[in-house]
Amino acid sequence: MDRQDFTHTIRTQMFVDGRFCASGDSRTFAVFNPATGAEIAQVPDATDTDIDEAVTAARRAFEADTWRRLPPSERERLLLRLADLVERNGDELAALETLNQGKLLGFSKMLEVGGSVQWLRYMAGWATKIEGSTVDLSLAFPPGVRYNASTRRVPAGVVAAIVPWNFPLLMAVWKIAPALACGCTVVLKPAEETPLTAIRLAELAHEAGFPPGVFNVVTGQGETAGAALVRHAGVDKVTFTGSTEVGRIIGKQCANDLKRVSLELGGKSPVIVLDDCDPQRAIEGAAGAIFFNHGQVCTAGSRLYVPRARFEEIVEGVAQVARNTVLGSGFDAATQMGPLVSSRHRDKVAGMIAQGRAEGGEIVAGGGDGNRAGYFIEPTVIANAANQPLTVVREEVFGPVLVAMPYDDVEEAIAAANASEYGLGASVWTNQLDRALRVVDAVQAGTVWVNTHNMVDPALPFGGFKASGIGREHGRAIIDAYTETKSVCIAY
Repeated sequence: MDRQDFTHTIRTQMFVDGRFCASGDSRTFAVFNPATGAEIAQVPDATDTDIDEAVTAARRAFEADTWRRLPPSERERLLLRLADLVERNGDELAALETLNQGKLLGFSKMLEVGGSVQWLRYMAGWATKIEGSTVDLSLAFPPGVRYNASTRRVPAGVVAAIVPWNFPLLMAVWKIAPALACGCTVVLKPAEETPLTAIRLAELAHEAGFPPGVFNVVTGQGETAGAALVRHAGVDKVTFTGSTEVGRIIGKQCANDLKRVSLELGGKSPVIVLDDCDPQRAIEGAAGAIFFNHGQVCTAGSRLYVPRARFEEIVEGVAQVARNTVLGSGFDAATQMGPLVSSRHRDKVAGMIAQGRAEGGEIVAGGGDGNRAGYFIEPTVIANAANQPLTVVREEVFGPVLVAMPYDDVEEAIAAANASEYGLGASVWTNQLDRALRVVDAVQAGTVWVNTHNMVDPALPFGGFKASGIGREHGRAIIDAYTETKSVCIAY
């Protein structure tokens, strides 16, 4: 399938204050089909003036009380209506996501669309459940005066939401659903590689009945439009998912501005196989942890630690999975792995594989592009039997590249797993609960899975330790991210 085969009209304009618009100076940039490298469309390249107009619209909607003072049940109703529209238009959204991002169509339907509907409905329910508390004070002055004290949660204000390209629709919903449920207004900037489903989402929100200015979408480059959005004085809160490198830049800007910020950043997640685990289960688990979504997952299990006695067997098993993986377009039912998102990212991943080889890693499987047009990288397994200090062990690749290393005792594996600046996710594979819990206690990660990997749910908080971020997505924790606590003290 290519651009000509897509049967739906593709929206390519920004959405600001309830209307679609071009950039102020009519600048555009191209978005591509990563399976072929063909151009899909041109979308606006937002200027500082465009960003200002979007933030001003969001500020006006917030200050006018058209959203934050809406009864919580009304915010819930509109979010549920949006969920219904996403579900109803699911085939179109899934196809658009696969066309623009490259992922398998089945994953687009199940994760991008199905997950978005699930998150919208879950977060809609929180709109009517945001609550404060009463507090007994110990003030003894003036004599005879009593006090009634309470806390309430109030919306944080205008939210700038910047999302990555690996799960474009779902990540947008991860940001906007809780922010809108809390009564905030939003300016969303999708990744420049994958803006199309975010624009369509804005159109569906408009159809659902969201007031103008409550939800806006601007498109543009991260270093220009994204930077302008982050530093805009009218933004109260920034939420960003992306690389640790960019997260540090955003964090510094927000610290300078004393602006609220949450950051969900990079990862280098370890997969620790214990010696009692069935080898076939370990092979399947390790392969799934790294090759899911073409390795373009912040929690991808990119470091595999295996008992030395099982090392060759398990590494060869994962390598065989890699060799047997069918590359191709996400629209082809026979495809098991699609392309990477862009030529730039493909070249980066290929360069890191080459560097791993040059530094002494053994390429057991993959390493090439599969001799295909488009932005493909073969699923790759690198054996680092000598535990050399490879760059691909230390730095996030964000592609289907696994580095496998042997260990002699589990404490050694835990120490190696923790010897990273990242701490987003990890998994342990074992049949013994007591051993699993000891690893869970010791590993420094925001989420530790046991006998599974990359599983997320709207009810389960998600975020990282160390350089993997600040704050948590999902669950009750997300309400704190989009509200402020106001204390009320009444003398009587």
